[in-house]
Amino acid sequence: MSFDLVFFGGTGDLTWRKLMPALFQAFRHGKLPEGGRILAVARDDQSDERYREWLKERFQEVEAGKRPNDEEFARFSELVHYRRMDLSQPDHYARLKEWLGERNADTVVFYLATSPHLFTQICQQLGAAGLNGDKVRVVLEKPLGHDLASAQEINRVVRSVFTETQAFRIDHYLGKPSVQNLMALRFGNALFEPLWRRESIANIQITLAEGLGVGTRGPFYDGTGALRDMIQNHALQLLTMIAMEAPSSNDADAIRDEKLKVLRALKPFTAESVARDVVRGQYRAGNVEGKQVPGYLDEGKIPADSHTETFVALKTEIQNWRWAGVPFYLRTGKRLAARDAQIVINFRPVPHPIFPGSSCPNRLIIKLQPEDGLELQLMANKGGSSNEALSPVSLDLDFDKAFAHTRVGAYERLLLDAIAGRLNLFVRSDEQEQAWRWVEPILNFWKQDSTGPRTYVAGSWGPPASSALVARDGHSWIEEC
Repeated sequence: MSFDLVFFGGTGDLTWRKLMPALFQAFRHGKLPEGGRILAVARDDQSDERYREWLKERFQEVEAGKRPNDEEFARFSELVHYRRMDLSQPDHYARLKEWLGERNADTVVFYLATSPHLFTQICQQLGAAGLNGDKVRVVLEKPLGHDLASAQEINRVVRSVFTETQAFRIDHYLGKPSVQNLMALRFGNALFEPLWRRESIANIQITLAEGLGVGTRGPFYDGTGALRDMIQNHALQLLTMIAMEAPSSNDADAIRDEKLKVLRALKPFTAESVARDVVRGQYRAGNVEGKQVPGYLDEGKIPADSHTETFVALKTEIQNWRWAGVPFYLRTGKRLAARDAQIVINFRPVPHPIFPGSSCPNRLIIKLQPEDGLELQLMANKGGSSNEALSPVSLDLDFDKAFAHTRVGAYERLLLDAIAGRLNLFVRSDEQEQAWRWVEPILNFWKQDSTGPRTYVAGSWGPPASSALVARDGHSWIEEC
């Protein structure tokens, strides 16, 4: 299958840090379809050869195991081309159309790796140039909007040019192998389904923690914050995959229909519940991995009076029969104690303990990063005496070791799916808008709240109020157990 893959924003960080290395890995693994061309589009005036030289230099900054050697890059770079474009000029799109028409590939994918404020302009120009035929797909990189109104406007313009099946709204967390295993765990095995409900589960925790600060993303991050950057998309997508009912098939719309039902069943926030059930924080100077790091307000280009949150913890519930009364705790933050992304399913304790000593409830930990695997925590007898207390033991599965030769990265999987037209791991417009609709009361409350975020020390697990939020229900975060 021949394809043309066009990156708008071809010299941007996302393209050279994530997208080009992912495509090279697909090329190295022999998974990139033959007959492909990769076109980088940007404002810089340079040739194919100069862009390839620039890209080769950038590859030296990616993870060592993902760098091509000279021979590999020489072969890969034959696929890579460059065009200078001013995205506001219709005649530049006309010339792009001519370039694409040279060989009339089976599939054309436009990847918008640009600032979101350019999405509507690019889509309108593509439509005006007639670059929206049946074989065309457009990939939209997050963030998709700043609030519900802006997300709806982006979707309105996209729908005016492309059909829903042509629009690929990307959330790179959905491409992670561990996240794909959520579907396999739940719907490819009979083991957990009878237990996957309120009668057996005490609470569910989703943590997306980062050890890094905002770095060079200061201006972007200060206008975004942790709620928009991580909760509205990544965390809610994980929640839907944990809580959804079994789809009728592995078809994209069957899966996304069930995810949408979960989003619609989330308990709506009010001003009172935001004040009670949402904690926002901002890191101050501290120590991370033995090194002193600055506070958020001391980072480059951050206003001294910024109230932008770098941490969010919240409690929510799903109002349906399966999950009624089960608290879901979502947490994300920068400059936390560790880089750790995981989902923790805490089961209820045994109804009538018969063994001496305290007994820890069973727990299933779905590890997303830095490790990728499953850990099931059980209680067992050591066999030392007839009346000894039970001890916790773990059944631990490392997917990276178990499937070492078949794993692919998130962007590699999603790029291949976009080329192939598989929508299963992409977000539909009604999902995206419902997620914005759910977080909007939090954003509105914060606009009126002059107290601002609570501070927390860099290298900690966030403000103490985060622990209090969970303790109020008689639970605790996993690192506090």
